[in-house]
Amino acid sequence: MVYTYSSYKVLQKGSKAPEFSLKGIDEKKHSLKEFKGKKTLLAVFMCNHCPYVKPKVSKLNELQKKYSSKGLQIIGINSNDTEKYPDDSFEKMKEFAEEKAINFLYLIDETQETAKNYGAACTPDPFLFNEKLELVYHGRIDDAHGEPHEKAKTNELEEAVKQLLEGKKITVETLPSAGCNIKWK
Repeated sequence: MVYTYSSYKVLQKGSKAPEFSLKGIDEKKHSLKEFKGKKTLLAVFMCNHCPYVKPKVSKLNELQKKYSSKGLQIIGINSNDTEKYPDDSFEKMKEFAEEKAINFLYLIDETQETAKNYGAACTPDPFLFNEKLELVYHGRIDDAHGEPHEKAKTNELEEAVKQLLEGKKITVETLPSAGCNIKWK
């Protein structure tokens, strides 16, 4: 494991979300176009084994439950090399989703092209897009890296989601997320 921070080399604020077509644990293909019309899309690069992701899944579940009726859709994307890291395999994704009661889409990026197109570098690495699928926030969930959200003193991601859903300018300070590096092939 290499502790890594979000990268800002690929997508900048205002960048359009890159297209993708990825298989979900529901056995269906999902693409960016199915999220058009949502007020906001939160794409979180994550995986099953990362000690920085595990304590944040309950917060992501909470956000999906709390804001889905207002237009939020969360998707988790696992881009790790599953041959070298079998704990992140598609079957293990299903088990992890059941164990953590994941209530949002969880997709596998087998080619790692989606992670590269988004500039994802770590897990978790959240990208928040507006209804035009333009990037409005790419930063950390909170300041409790590797700890449950309840131990956090900040709540940047939820504040950004709330501001976006209320039609306000995103004023949340953008600090990079940090966690395990994406396991590249």
